Amino acid sequence: MALQRLTRGQNLPALARSLEILPWLQGRSYAGSTDLDVKVHNESGSHRVVVTKDLPGERWLQALTTADCRVEICQSSKPILDVADVKELIGSKCSAVLGQLTENWGDELLGALKQAGGKIYSNYAVGYNNVDVKAATKHGLPVGNTPGVLTETTAELAAALTLSAARRIVEADSFMRAGKYEGWLPNLFVGALLQHKTVGIVGAGRIGAAYARMLSEGHKMNIVYFDPYPNKFLEEYMQRYGDMLESFGEPRVTCRKLDTVEEVLKEADVVSLHCALDEKTTHLINKERLNLMKPDAILVNAARGPVHDEVALVEHLKANPDFRVGLDRHGNFGGLQYCRTGARTQAMGQA
Repeated sequence: MALQRLTRGQNLPALARSLEILPWLQGRSYAGSTDLDVKVHNESGSHRVVVTKDLPGERWLQALTTADCRVEICQSSKPILDVADVKELIGSKCSAVLGQLTENWGDELLGALKQAGGKIYSNYAVGYNNVDVKAATKHGLPVGNTPGVLTETTAELAAALTLSAARRIVEADSFMRAGKYEGWLPNLFVGALLQHKTVGIVGAGRIGAAYARMLSEGHKMNIVYFDPYPNKFLEEYMQRYGDMLESFGEPRVTCRKLDTVEEVLKEADVVSLHCALDEKTTHLINKERLNLMKPDAILVNAARGPVHDEVALVEHLKANPDFRVGLDRHGNFGGLQYCRTGARTQAMGQA
């Protein structure tokens, strides 16, 4: 393994000798000059694979090096690489890229990868709304993603955001850290009870269904959901769970598919978004739909930021002081989108 800084205009043979990688460069087209640091694994590998961010774990790296790949991992401190950065990393010879959902994999980047001899692009995410699939098809590049590996992880995060918003944990933490706490009061940061209330799911796929089960099994919440496709497994599971509760003398829980998003918003005490981002779901939660929700409801977005209209959401929070939000994604693609927070009420306007 070696850490390299490849700089524009530097003499490549001299650089190669100094890094002891001349044998790898001989007979090959140089990958490209860049101001971005890269950490290299398996320097003599036959297939150059660029990884745009250091990733957790080692199995993915072992799989690539075992397949005779030279793996170059970008070490840039920039939170989000722009198109120019990624093109620099791709250079003139690159077999594949493992990139991030924060990168814009449109026609320009996919074309650059294809021109460099690329065979595949893989997105380190379940979603792929940052990838122009039509452009990938045009360039003959398969696109990989990671479905299934983050189901429970994302569902648990959505559940944590729900509890944080319901119990006003972030507000109370900020209050304490600001030195405002002077003693217990009966009505200080009184939260909302979730037990036996209704949770609404928009997008009842793997993650949405896992989240629904967590809330129902943990807090005996009834489930309503909207999805273009019925989730028969979830419905049958909750039917049997309700039977079990009744056998112990407890109230049963229910699970119902509703015909529209609007019906879910009107009925649920907690609404969690787990839908894919596309043209139909961009700003799905807008001013009009927010006004359908209960004034003390909780909204959780564990999907993508643009699924909710951030301006409308802030205005709704200002007008409804008991309305709370838990966001895994902000709508602002400039950077705050990827902050995870248990959102507060008026304080959302400061985010």
